[in-house]
Amino acid sequence: MQDGTLILVAGTLLALGIGATMLAGRLRVPGLVLFLLLGMAIGSDGLDLIDFGATERDVELARTIGIIALALILFEGGLAAGWDEIRPVLRGALPLATLGTLITAVVAGVLAHLLFGLTLLQGLLLASVISSTDSAAIFSVLRGSAIKRRLARTLEAESGFNDPVAVLLVIGFIEWMQTPGYGIGDMAVLMVEQLSIGAVVGFAAGAAAVAAFRRVRLATTGLYPVASIAMAAIAFGAADQLGGSGFLAVYMTGLSLGSARIPARRTIDDFHAGLAWVAQIALFFTLGLLVYPSELGSVAVDGLVLVAVLTLVARPLATLLTTFPLGYSLRDGALMSWGGLRGAVPVVFATFPVIEGTPNAEHFFNLVFFVVIASALVQGATINPFARRLGLTSRAEAVPPPVMEVGTVRRLGAEVLEFPVEPDAAIVGRLVNELGLPRDALINVIVRDDEALLPRGSTAVEAGDRLHILVREAVREEAEALFDLWRNGPIPGAPEEPLPALKGRTPIFTVKPWRAADGDPGAAAAIDGVAVARTLRTRREARGALVVLADGRVAVTGEGVVATGSPRQLSRYCRDRVGRAATPEARAWWQEVAGALTRSSAP
Repeated sequence: MQDGTLILVAGTLLALGIGATMLAGRLRVPGLVLFLLLGMAIGSDGLDLIDFGATERDVELARTIGIIALALILFEGGLAAGWDEIRPVLRGALPLATLGTLITAVVAGVLAHLLFGLTLLQGLLLASVISSTDSAAIFSVLRGSAIKRRLARTLEAESGFNDPVAVLLVIGFIEWMQTPGYGIGDMAVLMVEQLSIGAVVGFAAGAAAVAAFRRVRLATTGLYPVASIAMAAIAFGAADQLGGSGFLAVYMTGLSLGSARIPARRTIDDFHAGLAWVAQIALFFTLGLLVYPSELGSVAVDGLVLVAVLTLVARPLATLLTTFPLGYSLRDGALMSWGGLRGAVPVVFATFPVIEGTPNAEHFFNLVFFVVIASALVQGATINPFARRLGLTSRAEAVPPPVMEVGTVRRLGAEVLEFPVEPDAAIVGRLVNELGLPRDALINVIVRDDEALLPRGSTAVEAGDRLHILVREAVREEAEALFDLWRNGPIPGAPEEPLPALKGRTPIFTVKPWRAADGDPGAAAAIDGVAVARTLRTRREARGALVVLADGRVAVTGEGVVATGSPRQLSRYCRDRVGRAATPEARAWWQEVAGALTRSSAP
């Protein structure tokens, strides 16, 4: 292909992948099924649009793509969960991911040996390939489901931790079949060595990544996702070079970053969520291209038997033995057993025997692919109804959405702007209510020293702060025009001028209803026929204002009333309203007005 053609094909496949994801949501099946079917349709045995899968080089390329994609998917899974979410379920997830995977492989392998006429080692190799659950499939099914959080997190953690165990079983049994004298002791040493090195590297890389993100300030937020990819690659590559499990290391690095307070958190999370989708689409397309649909009919019967062995015997037994002694109920175990979805991971692992030239490798690959399709269609489509039948759902989502989704804010006609406060900025030392923001703009968060502050009007801005400003699209340009003033001055409306001195006798303090005919209480031109000379404060969550009248009196409007008098009289009134406020927002408003009157009237 020419370069332009290749780019066009890649873009078209990504667009088709997005369409497949939307369709999969309507059909209530995991998107991986449609990705795989699409790969099969455009491959050599389908429409023959892409010639792929006929040579050993194609299989090796598919394995490379699979390993890279799995590393990215595992890193995003750890990043999305974090240790805070995973730690409470480790007691159940780790035994299920390690001992449970081993039990699944042994039980299914022995039965495959007896049912299919394979040697015991061949049966164990086949079962090892399909022994692990798929993180991409699990993550996609859990997002948007209502399965109880504890069970969902257990399945998610298991899918992240069992990939290293399964790949070691596959590598170990291939070595056992090809190397004289190799045995179970050698496999045990391999697993202990790989898992321990992978865990150590994962902890070290995670700690180093968190420290680096906290200490180094990058020039732009766009560099933070680049740095996170670098840490993921370093973790995987270092573990692999040292003889450890790169999958375990990259997942644990993601968990460490996922539970840490780091800059550009939302940017990093959104970037890796998108990158994980690209990895899934590329992975499943590639694996679909490897398969020849015309050959699947010959393995249909054996495939259905293998699916039954895996889902009805091996997986339930492994789940029961590893979770029931730890306090999980039989209903919990039944759901986790049914939730052990197979996906891209077994198909990637099935390329290992093909590349190594083990007996029946091509037959195994087709069997594994059949098992994956059946598992995704049956288990993926029925896990949520099954959870409801067992009474293991809740009103909350299994995987909660992000706390702030900028895309949703934009669809509602608003934007979130960020203003970094340099040491020489004119707003350093100014109060939030002195910054002159338009009414439809609000500073909702101030990030200071890796801590999020919820600002009030009396909060002082400090050097190094990052102001997060929520604005309606209609006033975005007006808000951005203030940024230059915030940097260089003068600050509009600050500092406050003292209130004019009242002449003659102290005015009579009055409180009366504010009627619709009086106009907008937040932008009144006159009160009782006296012009408004200056607006000192504007209430944001409701219509109201603190103003100075042309005759020297002050007035506060809002909540259906207007109070007029001297600053001292009005200050006492506002303090009384603080005690009678119905909401925290109203209480904050009356406190702010009382404070402004006290400061402005001080000699």
